Amino acid sequence: MSVLPGVAIRAARPSDLRHLAAVEDSGGALFTEYFGEATAPVLLGPARSGLDRDLEPGFLLVAVAGGRIVGFVHVLHLDGQAHLEQLSVLPEHGRRGIGGALVRAAMEEARWSGYDAMSLCTYRDVPWNGPFYARLGFAEVERLSAYQQRLRDHENALGLEANGARVVMSRRLSRH
Repeated sequence: MSVLPGVAIRAARPSDLRHLAAVEDSGGALFTEYFGEATAPVLLGPARSGLDRDLEPGFLLVAVAGGRIVGFVHVLHLDGQAHLEQLSVLPEHGRRGIGGALVRAAMEEARWSGYDAMSLCTYRDVPWNGPFYARLGFAEVERLSAYQQRLRDHENALGLEANGARVVMSRRLSRH
């Protein structure tokens, strides 16, 4: 599925999995630039392998440009819900709409899989986090479900709150 000139978004293939950790790890530089020396170590990698991600219930989509994986989105199926676990785009391909296209493709895939909403956890105020997802129609969740609370507790244990407020956001998935 091509959504941007020169970029195709498709389901991840087994041969793609080895590239995902490097794509995710490349985002560490953005956090270091934004947070400086206070950047939480968990934001700097190393990322989980694509194989580890593929073994979890859910799906992986990749963005391919010039025959190269330039981004991916990982959606988990948790307690009967769709949860966007990770979105990563190589920084040199950032700000071109690839992240938004990946999220929209993930929402469509989740909708076709029978889900009526998608959630995610993110930094409220980091520009490419909370504000980015808000532009895509996600809103902060005020009352967390049991699985969302477990995710937030896990994030707290990892030390992600050291770099600012973390929130759960959700969006209804439209039925055409």
